[in-house]
Amino acid sequence: MQTIEGTAFIPAAKVPEIRRISTSDLDWALREGWTDFRAKRGELLFIGIVYPVICLIAVVMTFNDPLLPLLFPLVAGLSIAGPAVASGFYELARRREEGRDSSWWHFLDPLNGRSRLPLAMLTGGMAVLFVGWLVVAYGIYNVTFGTTAPLHVGDVLGRLFTTSAGWQLIVLGNLAGLAFAVATLVLGVVSFPMVVDKPVDAGLAVRTSIAAAEKNPREIFGWGVRVAGLLLIGLLPLAVGLAVVLPWLGYSTWHLYTRLVVR
Repeated sequence: MQTIEGTAFIPAAKVPEIRRISTSDLDWALREGWTDFRAKRGELLFIGIVYPVICLIAVVMTFNDPLLPLLFPLVAGLSIAGPAVASGFYELARRREEGRDSSWWHFLDPLNGRSRLPLAMLTGGMAVLFVGWLVVAYGIYNVTFGTTAPLHVGDVLGRLFTTSAGWQLIVLGNLAGLAFAVATLVLGVVSFPMVVDKPVDAGLAVRTSIAAAEKNPREIFGWGVRVAGLLLIGLLPLAVGLAVVLPWLGYSTWHLYTRLVVR
């Protein structure tokens, strides 16, 4: 049995029992997440603000001609980091569910305890996905616009929506983005809250997440649609809505995990 700093880890041999859920469970998770957010919004709103600030920095960095092709992939791909960023919200929701103290400083508990190593490994996996998405997105740009004049800030919208290369970029880019989004959802929807909740390694957590998606494909897809819709709303205007949406989704994902996995 693997041990980290004296804490025993469950062997990565058997995936826990997965429940069949329904659409009503998705709605329940969002309601419970909203209740958690309302209880903690004043103390943790600043954490939610960090993400939109990062998005704005990404826009500023890429809003020039050489890096312009990475503008949308970079902003859209930042959602891949969502499960890792939300780990603190999983901990707060868990403590509140158990009736324990859930003061804001417990947000950092997953980084200091037994969850630290599996969280680091899962976050590293998400980082690989993020880099892979950027590489694929830039490759699609080179395939569609590589033989034409490069995009410029002044004509980007016109080139995208009035040329065949622009429409090819939109279609291929969105298809690739969908594939990476599905991979992120399947791999992360259960794994991150699970390593916060249980002394398990990253491998078992990922396998459990995949098993949950296999047993509930329609519901997991429905969850992904809800997450994408809320993130889109949160991006308007200027991503300030993410200060509310991200904590809400973090808490809600915890509650979805408690319905999916028999604890």
